[in-house]
Amino acid sequence: MDFERLVVVMRRLALEAGDKIMEIYNSPEFEVKSKSDASPVTEADEAADALISAGLAEAFPGMPLVTEEQAASHSQNVSTFLIVDPLDGTKEFIKRRGDFTVNIAYVENGVPLRGVVYAPARERLFYTLADGRAVEETGPFDKDTIGAQVPITVSVPDNRGLMVVASKSHRDQATDDYINQYAVKDMTSAGSSLKFCLVATGEADLYPRLGRTMEWDTAAGDAVLRGAGGEMVRFDDHSPFTYGKPGFENPFFIAFAPGVLLVK
Repeated sequence: MDFERLVVVMRRLALEAGDKIMEIYNSPEFEVKSKSDASPVTEADEAADALISAGLAEAFPGMPLVTEEQAASHSQNVSTFLIVDPLDGTKEFIKRRGDFTVNIAYVENGVPLRGVVYAPARERLFYTLADGRAVEETGPFDKDTIGAQVPITVSVPDNRGLMVVASKSHRDQATDDYINQYAVKDMTSAGSSLKFCLVATGEADLYPRLGRTMEWDTAAGDAVLRGAGGEMVRFDDHSPFTYGKPGFENPFFIAFAPGVLLVK
């Protein structure tokens, strides 16, 4: 894979999709439908998916592509592929709360090596460079000219008082019980893959997820986190987190800054 070209293409497509999403987000009303699993989908999800899918297929013909909105058509036996969640945080989008992202990632041999996470309503853009390091680009965002990039890195955590981030729309008692095993200095809630980015920038030390997610929900944020020196492991046995799993379903997981003393 040509990582220099990949980063440019992923960044541009994320920005273009973000423009389309915000156009719909700022309209007086938009259509919301239910998918077969009863989860919501909007015209913004579908428009962003079409835009990104077409752009990736043109730029990287023959590369397997996995997207949330076309999940039923995907091959189940891939380890190297592009993976997209065109609008992560649909519930946040519907409630007009702003915590939604565009996620595009490249997975090679089960590992998310490169990714972009764009939060258009928050005007925050995170991605990995060609060499794998993670940055946050400061706006305004020009699609053809890359702007100022700030290297990001995870915190050096203090286990006497951790900064914890958890889901805004999927918080439950099991998550709270797990978090309560740590000494917590501060607790924040965020939607979508922004939680990975908060750990990647050092704004949080720990993000546990004890709930159902799919690989397209996590791959781009995971790539950014790894590029910032962070880690992501399975919740059950703290083993490495991989991609290309059956049905692209994730187990529970923990994303964290190295130095956090994980509990089981």
